[in-house]
Amino acid sequence: MLKARNLESYYGPIAAIRGVSLEAQTGKISVILGANGAGKTTVLKTISGSIEPQKGKISYKEIDITNIEADATARMGIAHVPEGREVFPFLNVEENLLLGAFPRKDPHVKKDLETVYEYFPVLKQRSLQQAALLSGGQQQMLAIGRGLMLRPEIMLLDEPSLGLSPRLVSEIATIIKRLNQERQLTILLVEQNAKLALDIGDYGYVMEAGRIVMEENCERLKQSTDIKEFYLGIKDKGQRGRRRWKQRKTWR
Repeated sequence: MLKARNLESYYGPIAAIRGVSLEAQTGKISVILGANGAGKTTVLKTISGSIEPQKGKISYKEIDITNIEADATARMGIAHVPEGREVFPFLNVEENLLLGAFPRKDPHVKKDLETVYEYFPVLKQRSLQQAALLSGGQQQMLAIGRGLMLRPEIMLLDEPSLGLSPRLVSEIATIIKRLNQERQLTILLVEQNAKLALDIGDYGYVMEAGRIVMEENCERLKQSTDIKEFYLGIKDKGQRGRRRWKQRKTWR
């Protein structure tokens, strides 16, 4: 559904991503793992049109969208749920959700609003409450629900587990998986929580310093010594006595 080839994006003179190539396959969950500053968020912003790439090409359903603005990509069916939720704090829950459907001209908005409430019952209970008064987990649900109101074909999810309790992380992961399975929604997920991402993802990319350094299906990534050691915190028994700073990733 979506392909990026040799993307390079900059913040001023600083290269945030360098030569990034990846794909999001139709009906699958693709994940991008990496530490803070790896360039994961920049990849999503570049794909959605929030940042203009200096080099490379982005295609969506075989259409070149490399230099298309963010509002146009949204109308094409690409929903971007940003890091930090970015809900409209002084609007109530339902107003936030309806803003997600702003580009639409079809008569099914009310039906989709009820669908969002089915996925997130707490949002229906708090539909008239200001978004600023919601908990972090509820705001994340609101941000995902707002994205769904676009009726997208692909959703770009940036750090949905950020700042949430383990219980809410599990709940959000379950909802993401349901959306993928029940609505056949293609998802490109950026996450620092490698366990969450690899548990629900189909194919994964690992980023460091603005580059893709490893890619494989998620089940195989789970078995990688580097992923276990540096992202899942699992050490082989034979390595227990070694100091972490002496460790070297095999992709370096």
